[in-house]
Amino acid sequence: MTKTPLARHIWHGFRRLMLCCAICSAVTGLAEASPRKVIVDDEGFGLMHLMLLDAPDVEVLGITTVSGNVWANRATALALRGTEVAGRTDVPVIEGATYPLLNSEALTDRWEALYGKLTWKGAWMKAWVAPTQQSTPAYFGPTDPVLLPGGNAVVKPLPEIAALFLIRMVHAHPGEITIVAAGPLTNLALAQRLDPSFAGLAKELVYMGGSLNPRQKLSDRSADDFAREYVNTPRREFNIRFDPEAASIVLHSPWKQVTLVPVDPATATQLSTDLRARLAKVADPAIAKFIMAMEPGFPLWDELAAGVWLDPTIVTAREKLFVDANTQFGAGYGDLLSWDKGYQPGLGEQYVDVVRAVDPARLEALMTRLIARRARSLRTAR
Repeated sequence: MTKTPLARHIWHGFRRLMLCCAICSAVTGLAEASPRKVIVDDEGFGLMHLMLLDAPDVEVLGITTVSGNVWANRATALALRGTEVAGRTDVPVIEGATYPLLNSEALTDRWEALYGKLTWKGAWMKAWVAPTQQSTPAYFGPTDPVLLPGGNAVVKPLPEIAALFLIRMVHAHPGEITIVAAGPLTNLALAQRLDPSFAGLAKELVYMGGSLNPRQKLSDRSADDFAREYVNTPRREFNIRFDPEAASIVLHSPWKQVTLVPVDPATATQLSTDLRARLAKVADPAIAKFIMAMEPGFPLWDELAAGVWLDPTIVTAREKLFVDANTQFGAGYGDLLSWDKGYQPGLGEQYVDVVRAVDPARLEALMTRLIARRARSLRTAR
């Protein structure tokens, strides 16, 4: 049927309208598909960092370091070396706090003389109390020179203090940045005290730390090395115990959303020799070598924090609780405190989302996909 001039005019107008709608839809889709921004706050470099760096929808704005398992200068060296191995020197590394706010090695020694031995003391560790399958870490002072096996990285850290970097980033991207913290919370506490708007400007905090009531879930002997400490001290966990005052400040800060990943679900996970081999098999050669150098037998603590954020479907049980850290210098110093709604002291505690259980198989599958994705990307680039 032949269109009249009016019909043709209406038809062309309709087509232009549809084209405009399609363009708007495409632009909206691009906006929705924009990468999720994240800053990683931790004391080193490992599989968690690789997972976040390899995720297709994630932009890692920086890696801030803090003393915990090792001193901050060593954590910085490890993170710099890790970004070089991963081919991601575009991601800045920023050194953070060397010392906890109040806690110290001397205070910890005094505490142990009064209340018993700690299983793990991080940078203050000199020997295991009981025999374990894990090696004894080397002991260093906070300002000892760092010479990594195989050499230090060529790239240097950003000449900025981690707390100031965190503040600068949340102001530059208000409401967009997730902070994934997997070590003591000293940097975040300093940022909050320097700028009371800091926590409120972030999108969310995902924190690996704290302990509620873990139980051993694996039969492997090395898993028992980490589960046994919770039998008599179910509320004690290293990240909070290293700097309880910082943890309390952060847990009282006005975040829009907090996801707490305690050690409880980690007792069902492990970097077994089998998982390590599977990850190395799908990785590119440099990352495979890096992975195979990792000591097996440890729970996937930090990887859980990254996994919960990247794929919330790995969580099989969660609950809402008010939480805080015990800052009284007594037998419970550094323990996690928690309350159901209505039972909390009402002194500014935050209501947080607590991960109680995960699907280990889904976590391992996620890790494998992300490591393999990087290898495929490198092969395609070649």
